[in-house]
Amino acid sequence: MTEGSLSQEEINALFNQLNENPSLSIEDFLSPMEQDALGEIGNISLGSSTTALSTLLNQRVEITTPTLSVIERDRMEDLIEEVHVAVFVDYTEGLRGNNVLMIKENDAKIIANLMMGGDGTSLDTELTELHLSAVQEAMNQMMGSAATSMSTMFHQKVDISPPSIDVLGFPPKKLEAFADDIIIKVSFRLKVGNLIDSNMIQFIPLSFGKELIQQIFKTHDPVPPSTPIIEEKPVRQAQTTVVKPEAAPPYEGSPVSQIPVPPPVNANVQKVEYGAFPEQPAASNFKGNLDLLYDIPLEITVELGRTEMEIRKILELGPGAVIQLDKLAGEPVDILANHKLIAKGEVVVIEENFGVRITDIISPIDRLTKMTM
Repeated sequence: MTEGSLSQEEINALFNQLNENPSLSIEDFLSPMEQDALGEIGNISLGSSTTALSTLLNQRVEITTPTLSVIERDRMEDLIEEVHVAVFVDYTEGLRGNNVLMIKENDAKIIANLMMGGDGTSLDTELTELHLSAVQEAMNQMMGSAATSMSTMFHQKVDISPPSIDVLGFPPKKLEAFADDIIIKVSFRLKVGNLIDSNMIQFIPLSFGKELIQQIFKTHDPVPPSTPIIEEKPVRQAQTTVVKPEAAPPYEGSPVSQIPVPPPVNANVQKVEYGAFPEQPAASNFKGNLDLLYDIPLEITVELGRTEMEIRKILELGPGAVIQLDKLAGEPVDILANHKLIAKGEVVVIEENFGVRITDIISPIDRLTKMTM
């Protein structure tokens, strides 16, 4: 090799840079605000997926903040330089669209091994149908938990169809699942214990990404300015009725009518005025009185679910018995303070301990009411 010539690895790197089409910028398709909104959706949904995957694999799972970029649909295959497992997910309710999650072959083998009770180190040489079924179930739980988080974000039910799975070799098959010419590429880092530390890729059609952004903007739209006017109407009517009441007619049947009364012309008649009733004190007015109570400890409980059982069934319980609760997998858990509901959240794993990430807070007035009841 002569001096100044390029090695084969350097030639491949330059070729890959040319294939990435650097002229295609995400700012041409999504504004900074839209990028932030889509990134926030990814953070919340992937955080929920982390909890589900950690429970299934019995391993600590971490997913980093996703990074966004855009590529042309015809160049998706250029990113695949080794065998990947593609998980196709269709949203069927609340949202309409699809996406693809790409997992490296070795990572899929580790996930399958853990799902089947292994330690994640003794891997088979090939991915069998049994392995793919295990990975498919893991992705089903993972994306189902993400859909539940979206339901909370968008205030409507979001559901998915069971994911389908396929193995993409190199060169890969054509990814014909998308109709859009521009695809949003979401890259994030997946860590599972000490077994997996690699990058995963999610492909989202631009039109579906726009729909997600519109949903989050619509959900968090500010209250229209006309709303306070509508709320003030009953208040003004109540004040008018109380402050300026009509004079009541005299009671003719009363014995007082027999007492001589001066002529009305010379009488000094004054309109009766009633003081306005004080408004019901808002919960915030009690805040000063609660200052003395802030140091009182409360018992915080996370309730996974409930069920009812007969005494006969309880006496039959033993080690290894399974009790089915009234909540579905991935559904938010209740957070109670002294047995009063204050928030909802999802279970997470923090190092070696369990924790709970708050996803929905009960309004301050309702919380204060529940505390003081």
